[in-house]
Amino acid sequence: MLTIDRLFDVPRHQLKNYPNPNMFVTKTSGIWVPMSTSEFLNAAMDVSRGLISMGVQAGDRIAVASSNRYEWNILDIAVQQVGAILVPLYPNISASDYRFILNDAGVEICVVSNDELVGKLSEIRSDVPSLKHLFSFDNLENCPHWSQIESNKGQVEIEMVEQRMREVKSADLVTIIYTSGTTGNPKGVMLSHANILSTVAACIDPIPADKNSKVLSFLPVCHIYERMLHYLYMYIGCSIHFAESMDTIGDNIREVKPDVFSAVPRLIEKVFDKIMAKGEDLSGIKRALFFWAVGVAEDYDVVGKSVFYKVKLAIARKLIFSKWQEALGGNVKAIASGSAALQPRLARIFLAADIPILEGYGLTETSPVVSVNNFNTGIRIGSVGPLVENVQVKIAADGEILVKGPNVMMGYYKNEEATKEVFDAEGWFCTGDIGMFQEEKFLKITDRKKEIFKTSGGKYIVPQAMENRLKQSRFIEQAMVIGEGEKFPAVFIVPNFAFVREWAIRHQLNFNDLSNQEVIENAALLDRINKEIDQINKEYGSWEQLKKVKLLPNELTIEGGELTPTLKFKRKRILEKYQDAYQSIYAS
Repeated sequence: MLTIDRLFDVPRHQLKNYPNPNMFVTKTSGIWVPMSTSEFLNAAMDVSRGLISMGVQAGDRIAVASSNRYEWNILDIAVQQVGAILVPLYPNISASDYRFILNDAGVEICVVSNDELVGKLSEIRSDVPSLKHLFSFDNLENCPHWSQIESNKGQVEIEMVEQRMREVKSADLVTIIYTSGTTGNPKGVMLSHANILSTVAACIDPIPADKNSKVLSFLPVCHIYERMLHYLYMYIGCSIHFAESMDTIGDNIREVKPDVFSAVPRLIEKVFDKIMAKGEDLSGIKRALFFWAVGVAEDYDVVGKSVFYKVKLAIARKLIFSKWQEALGGNVKAIASGSAALQPRLARIFLAADIPILEGYGLTETSPVVSVNNFNTGIRIGSVGPLVENVQVKIAADGEILVKGPNVMMGYYKNEEATKEVFDAEGWFCTGDIGMFQEEKFLKITDRKKEIFKTSGGKYIVPQAMENRLKQSRFIEQAMVIGEGEKFPAVFIVPNFAFVREWAIRHQLNFNDLSNQEVIENAALLDRINKEIDQINKEYGSWEQLKKVKLLPNELTIEGGELTPTLKFKRKRILEKYQDAYQSIYAS
């Protein structure tokens, strides 16, 4: 049970109970520079005073697009203190998504982090009439620095901010987080202070951290998963260290020696790939021992192992896995994995190596945690763990996971129709995921009801909208976007063979006597279709861009069992039929 009921009370709770000289720590010019709890709160108060001086009213929407940095958190708390609503944006979304979100939310102030984002926002600014101010965290020549927000703070007494704070209730809307919608337009998830704090309270016990812990933050704080964890870390008094970049994570982990950090499966895959590459470089007895230990780990399970197995595991941990632990700083008590499904094999190996990966499940709409594997209530490999406190789950007749609890969103912003679609008659939130309970306790995700999927990096892909766009090319008859749980999205394409053969004649290519299979193996055609994909990719965010293409020789048909009578893809059937093509994309 928390002793607070609004998010901006979290850092004050820390100041009162665990004042921390290293609340946030940032590496600057090669040195880790700390910010204390009191410094953080003073900075947030100054920005709040500045916002009021600019005329910001309770309920106004303020957006932020930035990589992780302490200024993001200061702005977050400052906006909350005046009763305004923060709209976090991913730095790498497309200009069209920025245009839609800023207009849909009616954003009046936007703060970005660097010159690239200033350029992207400047391009669409004339299309967003509500946007009055654009600031940057970085010092730039072409954009006002965000310190200008507080330049007139002297006109506003602290008491005015405190009065605004007193007016904020736990049930009030605190943030609108936009997620991809089935139609391609993002939907604004409305979350209250109470929504997010309920998840903070439910996750304190599952996370093995306390006031003496150091955590490393590198997943985007604009995502509710990392953002919720920041509030949790602040509440229990942890020191939050910001990784410099995705490229420096390995070095930063060794320097900080964190007790806990969060990750998405894609990052865990990268770590494992590097470990295995080092194993491949070994020779002789060292190499043999390394792969023997990996073999032992692949046979690991939380329950049911023999004494003989446990002896082998103890030897493997001492000789091999202790070095893996050192590579992660030597202090890691848990890696919190979420946002996409983790390969059970990786969970098995890391748990065996005594580097516990605690996989959980949730959605933005559930603030976000529904369930999580943890040391207190249990771990089962292949599951997403037991339900967290105060959250209820019911499995519908069709297998869909339905959720109730204080963590469930208020609804979608200005979108009553979409809100009604995801709540059943009894008020259960319909997740769109198919699942079951293992041992009547551990939630297991078995399928996706919706066609939207996530890559292993935790990014949403909306296949239907992309497929429709791809078919605008004269070279493409059919396209099916693939890559759920994989490192990147790719696409199966059935060429428009009639047009392709005409194109071949114009380019002095003789396709007349070739079969469809021979046509799709032609290097010139492959190059031309890849150029089409490269052009289309420019319309999407970096994580949505299709990295590989596999051409299929035959049209997908109802008769072939690949399409429904209404011409929708039978995706599972297609993936089964073209499993070799799929493996050729992702096996390397």
